[in-house]
Amino acid sequence: MKFLQDYIDEAQSKTLDDNGAFFAFGKKQFDEAKKEGVKYTSLGYGLICPTDNADKLIGDLERIAEEGIKQDIKENGIKAIIERELANHEVQITRDISDTVSALDGYGITEEQIKAVYKKR
Repeated sequence: MKFLQDYIDEAQSKTLDDNGAFFAFGKKQFDEAKKEGVKYTSLGYGLICPTDNADKLIGDLERIAEEGIKQDIKENGIKAIIERELANHEVQITRDISDTVSALDGYGITEEQIKAVYKKR
């Protein structure tokens, strides 16, 4: 079964390239990737973008995530997605579903739905 990242990876990479964005985790990486005369903004987690493109990039990334979630639900269904994330977050060991709840935040899946699937495992 695919994960959300499998659905969005290619589109994310393209929009980063199209908007001149890149990841840099220090001055050396930033200096190697930056273009002279361009003002950059940090969007967090090492993501750097030309200031003029930041709003567009954020909107594009949000749209890509929403489309990826729709595709994930269409191909896999809610129950299978919940089971995948429960396994991915090793709930059978930790007995704590909070990471799964956070991971599925954008899916419109409730904590109650997750608990119901977890109880049946």
